[in-house]
Amino acid sequence: MRSIWNGAISFGLVSIPIKLMNATENHSVSFRQIHTEDGGRIRYRKVCELEDREVSQAEIGKAYEDADGSMIPITDEDLSHLPVPTARTIEIVAFVPQERIDPLQMGSAYYLAASGATAAKPYTLLREALGRSNRVAIAKFALRGRERLGMLRVVGDAIAMHGLLWPDEVRAPEGVVPDTGVTVRDQELDLADALMDTLGEIDLDDLHDEYREALEEVIAAKAAGEAPPQASAEAAPGKVLDLMAALESSVRAARESRDGEGTGTAEVRTLPQRERPARRTPKETGGKKSTSTTAKKTAAKKSASPAARKSAAKSAQPAKKTADRASPKKTTDKATGKSAAGKSTAGKGTARKTASSRKRSA
Repeated sequence: MRSIWNGAISFGLVSIPIKLMNATENHSVSFRQIHTEDGGRIRYRKVCELEDREVSQAEIGKAYEDADGSMIPITDEDLSHLPVPTARTIEIVAFVPQERIDPLQMGSAYYLAASGATAAKPYTLLREALGRSNRVAIAKFALRGRERLGMLRVVGDAIAMHGLLWPDEVRAPEGVVPDTGVTVRDQELDLADALMDTLGEIDLDDLHDEYREALEEVIAAKAAGEAPPQASAEAAPGKVLDLMAALESSVRAARESRDGEGTGTAEVRTLPQRERPARRTPKETGGKKSTSTTAKKTAAKKSASPAARKSAAKSAQPAKKTADRASPKKTTDKATGKSAAGKSTAGKGTARKTASSRKRSA
């Protein structure tokens, strides 16, 4: 890697010569502007507004634009007299826990490499001290004409530095938080937790820029004189009207995706049963109808009332008569029963008359 800055780390009375190198690189595909009619390059030329002519780089200097639009020239000589002790030094000013650093402050990342054999020992000392303390070093340094804030930490066997914004450069989140009152239900939080559990963790090395890969395919096809590949049109997501239904669908889709890939044993946990509203539409329950506890209690009370029982008895009587007419077996049984009773009574009367006649004759 090519160094972009040479200097030293100031660690108390210890000075460590180092080289500063970019820790990241940009893989974005860049374009040039062209004239669409003939494909000619469009270039920007530096022109003096007063003389209306192009000027060379040697004729260009710096100036500060005042509030009234006037230009205040600033020369390199003016800048060289500024009291910047960190012009060639990364000055460590404190050691703090990494949790103290707000990620909003973090910017560009650099590697610090020991410069020369004499820097190996103090470089290793600082690295081991940082690793054992579980802290990061806060430092000030100057780069590209301005003083900056940095954070030094251990990455593997190297020391890395992240450029930090000054605290007053981080804006407060004013006007970002919803200004309307929102209530999040426990069921929604449970589904959100289930969705996070289902998605689980991922190895960041498995992520890649799909847009850049597709763009490179288009460029390669155009360069070969072929038609660029067409991406399949995806349906635009509809407006989310029901948060619960959207969460349930997300959990289901995430589970099916993970099961299909075979990347783990993710599962959707069973949610605890809580009191639900009186009525829920099929949309809220993911397309399944449900009967609420309140509705069941109301139906039970209605069926237990005296008026309801009396009405049920009245409606049952016509049905009973109809059933009696429709059942010949019951009618025959009743008729047989009456006839048998009549015969039994007649037999008893005849026996009494015979006994009376025998007494008289005696």
